[in-house]
Amino acid sequence: MLISSTALQASQVCSRVAIINYQEILVDTSSTQKGEGLRYYLEKDPQAKDYLDEYQDGTKIKWQNAAIGTLGSGLIIGGLFADDGTDAKKTMLVGGAALIIVNFFIARTLEFNNEQNLNKAIEEYNKRNLPKIFFYPDGLPSDSGQSPGLGMAIIKDWSF
Repeated sequence: MLISSTALQASQVCSRVAIINYQEILVDTSSTQKGEGLRYYLEKDPQAKDYLDEYQDGTKIKWQNAAIGTLGSGLIIGGLFADDGTDAKKTMLVGGAALIIVNFFIARTLEFNNEQNLNKAIEEYNKRNLPKIFFYPDGLPSDSGQSPGLGMAIIKDWSF
């Protein structure tokens, strides 16, 4: 038996749901088309559809992030093969690691800010349309009054 708090978060990210007409609707139908599960409803409102399209464009992998990550990895690999007595080795290792870390934080910041487009799409739809969409990005509210994001998951691995 394995107790993990990250397993609960991982399952919530992969299966985000919205409540529409008392039914749970998957928001993300696949990892490449986030928000696509709400398209049927959001496309009824042109402004909401525009925000959804902007959200989906923002979830695509950017070539700049891939290039910077590749450059950082290349610097680290180059630093590993550089002569031990030179300052270039340290510079390449530190520079490569710094590039990867900065790239990671920039990508996460852009991803976080992009989530606002999905929230705006739902808000715009809810202003003028029925049925209302209730979206809980951190998971559905639990009956116990605790935040769903602060739970522990028990994973059992059964084998026979």
